[in-house]
This record gives sequence, structure tokens and C-alpha cells, in this order.
Amino acid sequence: SMASMDQSFLTRVTITPAELGFLAKRGAGKVTAKVTLVSELLERPWEVMDKQNRIKDLLFPDDVLPPDMDRSTLDENLKVLAKPEGVALVLTDKLLFPLGEYELDDNAKVLLYQFIPVLEYLGAADINISGYTDDVGGMNPSNFELSGQRAMAVLTYFVEQGIPNQRLTVSGYGPTYPMFSNTTPEGRGQNRRVEILIKTTPHLGGYS
Repeated sequence: SMASMDQSFLTRVTITPAELGFLAKRGAGKVTAKVTLVSELLERPWEVMDKQNRIKDLLFPDDVLPPDMDRSTLDENLKVLAKPEGVALVLTDKLLFPLGEYELDDNAKVLLYQFIPVLEYLGAADINISGYTDDVGGMNPSNFELSGQRAMAVLTYFVEQGIPNQRLTVSGYGPTYPMFSNTTPEGRGQNRRVEILIKTTPHLGGYS
């Protein structure tokens, strides 16, 4: 069928960085093939596990990585996960913040900027940004505060880049909902994270 042909074409097509590169200016009136392709992949949450590396490569070609960041660091600290409501882009604090702080570092802004054209393209999707910590300090209020402040820092950056704030919500969960065991430094490092949930799944049953 035509639909399956289109789909197989999309997965096979190779795009060179020279042809693409994200929009230099928002509203330039032209959406690149890359933005379209990433957005279409994110609109199919059931496929993102298979396409995780493809999505990462499209979002972050080598020429946009910060000079002091290698691809293996990015791969270890960025996940693309399917969720019931859509797709979550999960970044550990290593990519975003100095240890224990909640102001985005320069590398964080370089990485988060790559999401902007995709979030604009998926303009109908609401976005929830949630922060999480490890369990050092347990249920101490400071963990919940830090996770909320970190999520808020990402939200503020997106608003500064022109994403309408009515599309954005923020949550701070502290040490609740760990993804990994907190018994190892590696596990704790993965649990200190921010999740950007793009709600691409249509609401069913008429609820909005």
C-alpha cells in the first residue's frame, strides 16, 4: 500500500547534515526534512524503542554536539522512551546542570535548543517537564525542591525560545519513581534526570 511504502521510504532515506541543519531562525517559513522526520517518529510512540538511535542521530549530529562532549556521553545520558501519553526525552543531570545546582549550563542550552523546532512542529502536543533526584537525602524537602527547580529551568528556557507557556506544565518528583537502583553511583546518576514528555497520543474517550 501507499502508506507502507511511504513508511519504508522514511526509514531508508539518508539525509546528510549539509542538506539539513535545524532552522537558523524560527518562523523562517521552511521546515526541514529532519524536523519532519523526527516529529513523525515521535508521533509513533510504539516505534521509538526501535528508532531511538535514529532519533538521537537526527537530533544531535556530530556538528551540533558541544566541543567537550562525545557521542558516548550523550548516548549514555539521553533516552527516548515510549509512554502511554506519548514520548519522553529523558536527560540526566550530567547533560544539563552542575552537580547539585539548577541553572542550566551552556552545554545544556546547546542540547535543548535542538528540540525547539520539533516542539514547534508538534504544536498541538502539550509538554510536561518533570524533574527527579536520586535518594541521597531521602524524602528531604530539598530533593523535591531541586527536582522542581530543575524542571522549571528547562521550562523557562523553552518559553524563552518561543514555545507558548500554555503548552507547558512542570512537576518535581524528588527521589520518587527511580528508573534504576540507587545502590550504585551509575544508578543514582541515571535517576538524577529531567523528562520532557511530549503528549503526542490523542486523547481517547473525549477527555482532554
